[in-house]
Amino acid sequence: MSVRTAVIGLGIMGRRMAEHMALHPGFTPVALWDPDPAACRAAHELAPDARVTNTPEEAIAASDLIYLACPPVPRKAYALAAADAGKSLFLEKPLGVDIAQSKALVAHLEERDVPAAVNFTQAAGAALTGVYEASRAGIMGDILGADIVVTYSAWPREWQKAADWLRFRDEGGPTREVISHFLFFSERILGPLSVVWARPSYPSDGGLCETQMLARLETHDGRPVSVMVSVGGAQPDRQELTIKGSRASRRISEFYIDEVSDGGPFSEITERPEDPRATSLKAQLDDLLLCLDRKPNRLATPQEALRVQILVEQMLSGKS
Repeated sequence: MSVRTAVIGLGIMGRRMAEHMALHPGFTPVALWDPDPAACRAAHELAPDARVTNTPEEAIAASDLIYLACPPVPRKAYALAAADAGKSLFLEKPLGVDIAQSKALVAHLEERDVPAAVNFTQAAGAALTGVYEASRAGIMGDILGADIVVTYSAWPREWQKAADWLRFRDEGGPTREVISHFLFFSERILGPLSVVWARPSYPSDGGLCETQMLARLETHDGRPVSVMVSVGGAQPDRQELTIKGSRASRRISEFYIDEVSDGGPFSEITERPEDPRATSLKAQLDDLLLCLDRKPNRLATPQEALRVQILVEQMLSGKS
């Protein structure tokens, strides 16, 4: 039996997930909701068997799994309502922007004991799985730390511009949207991190999100994770995480390109998927089925997402 699913929030991520859930044999999108009628129409074209509901409450009532792709601030109320109704949850990241509210949300999900996961897109991917296994097998030697480098010519990127909230300081910005993925990956490999110092830079318009971020995080035993984010200038997008080992290091670019170095140039060690986005989404959905059956899976737990949120919000507030 496929899982009857509601998608709440029908921007780019909600539409992508609705489309790929409709293609996956384990899921059946049955309800769609967004306050924007144009977004509803666009999503319905991708999942034509689903019903566009009049309210989010109708969507929740019609489904067994609720995927929340709305912005962070309204997400908590929908998640609480779904959990109170005994529905399973798949939440977009970041978990939230208010740490106290997110702690309360995680506690409530645990109290209600509903299956729940957060969509860090690398969680079930081949790259994270491969690096994790190599680090545990000793192939990389001692894991010494990580470097995260993200550069964009503009933020939001062209394909994100419809989600206008991404450009504002309250909920958006590349640290929340992109660096959070790599912090999740880093904690999976190195263990829990703490922010040692962070230097965000903001435009003169105080309502807009950060355009630069420099930060140093560390594990409990002092292994560093260095972060650099830079927006502006004529340049291609660059999204890289390097996990540094004493024998070999692994560099993940664009979330799926997996390269290794033993001190010389990096070289790719896996074949690139023909459609990286489709491959990634299918892997996430495959593991989501395991999560819903309360079986071991690779998806991010709400507790892991909360840890990442705390790191991100500390970085954005700046720490000396």
